[in-house]
Amino acid sequence: MTLRKKLLIIRLSSLGDCLLTTPIIRSLKKQYTDLQIDFLTKKNYEDVFKYNPRLNRLLLYDGNNFQSLRKEIIQNKYDAIVDLHNNLISNLLTLGSNVKKYKYRSGVFAKFLFVKFKINLLKDYKSVPRKYAEVLPDLNLDSEGLEIFIPENIKSRLEKSRNYIAFAPGARHFTKRWPPEYFIQLGKSLISKNFKIILLGGKDDKAICDIIHDELKNSINLSGENNLLQLAADLKSCTVLVSNDSGLMHLACATKTPVVAIFGSTVKEFGFSPYKNKNIIIENESLKCRPCSQIGKEKCPKKHFKCMIDLTPDIVEKNLNIILHSF
Repeated sequence: MTLRKKLLIIRLSSLGDCLLTTPIIRSLKKQYTDLQIDFLTKKNYEDVFKYNPRLNRLLLYDGNNFQSLRKEIIQNKYDAIVDLHNNLISNLLTLGSNVKKYKYRSGVFAKFLFVKFKINLLKDYKSVPRKYAEVLPDLNLDSEGLEIFIPENIKSRLEKSRNYIAFAPGARHFTKRWPPEYFIQLGKSLISKNFKIILLGGKDDKAICDIIHDELKNSINLSGENNLLQLAADLKSCTVLVSNDSGLMHLACATKTPVVAIFGSTVKEFGFSPYKNKNIIIENESLKCRPCSQIGKEKCPKKHFKCMIDLTPDIVEKNLNIILHSF
């Protein structure tokens, strides 16, 4: 692989996928020290890359600047484009750029076979960063994890303590959410052991966090704002995060906060397990109906939701204690 001066990397969404590109950026700069790397993402995920010193420029797609952005990409005369999204929008944005393009293949067909027919061709598990790295021939992926750069003016809203346990109960789809009543039961048990519960999430997670907060009177509810850098600063103050398979799970990995991850309808073979960070994944491996989706569903197709219901608060607390006693 020959990379000369200027490279454009594209990953438009989502939060977890964007964070999972950060080892690629870092590894490229280690291997090609003079390489200028520009990154293109959606405006919503700007903060993942905004303060990354390894990037030369950050290009933002907001849904309304398609033509101007496409023109800018052509005028920038990149030596190569690495498209880690490889969808219709990313392909159209780079149309007319007469340069070498490296495109990510997500393995949609293998995932389809696993979901629909339970034919598992993904037993040779590969993390998403490893799959991203395979897009570029001869790239040496380093041994470090995810990263996010928090400016000095953004401080944690929490006092310094080793007793904070964060809950991130939200997820975009219902079948990826551990039941709120289980978070409540776990929280009450932890509070009785002198831990302080911190509730984290964005605007879409506020309703769930409010339900849990109402039952855990001594908890601190920091949900409701889509301020990624503030959430990252808060996570750094926590001992561990209990999370669903969600973007905040990956954000915790970027802040080096240990994770207890609860997987429901999705499975780690899809490549989105916590990356190179202290973690325990809890999942119901006895169910033949898992996985029922690549990204989650709005209801359980079998109507029993055993992938989450059978993962009781006692099971999660037992695994949480393993993490806590590892310090």
